[in-house]
Amino acid sequence: MKKFYAMVSIFALLLMMGCTQETQNKLGRAIQNWTGTDGILEVYAGDKLVKRFMKIDKLSTAVSTQGDSNRPYRFGYGILDANLDGIANKDEKRVYFEFSDYSTSYIFYENPSK
Repeated sequence: MKKFYAMVSIFALLLMMGCTQETQNKLGRAIQNWTGTDGILEVYAGDKLVKRFMKIDKLSTAVSTQGDSNRPYRFGYGILDANLDGIANKDEKRVYFEFSDYSTSYIFYENPSK
C-alpha cells in the first residue's frame, strides 16, 4: 500500500511540474477560493474613507480578450459596506467592483439596490 501512495505522489508531482506557471496559479487560486478568505478593500479620498468592500475572496487583474496583456484595472466581488460601520449588515449586498491601476483615483462598482 505504501508503494501505491508513493506512486500516486510521484505522479501528482510530475503532473504539476508539467503545468505552466499560469495553470499552477489558477490551481492555487481555485484552492484559495475553496478554502475562502475574508478580504477588505478600503478606498480613501485623501484621509477620508469613502468606500469599503468586505468579504472579498480575491482580486483579479483583467486580461485583454485578444492577446495576453494585462488591462490597467483590477476587479472583484464583495459586500458594499454602505454605512461604513465595518459590519456586513443584512441589507448590504454583494456587488462587483473594479479599480484602476493608474494614479487617477476611481472605483467602479455595481449598484447594490438592483
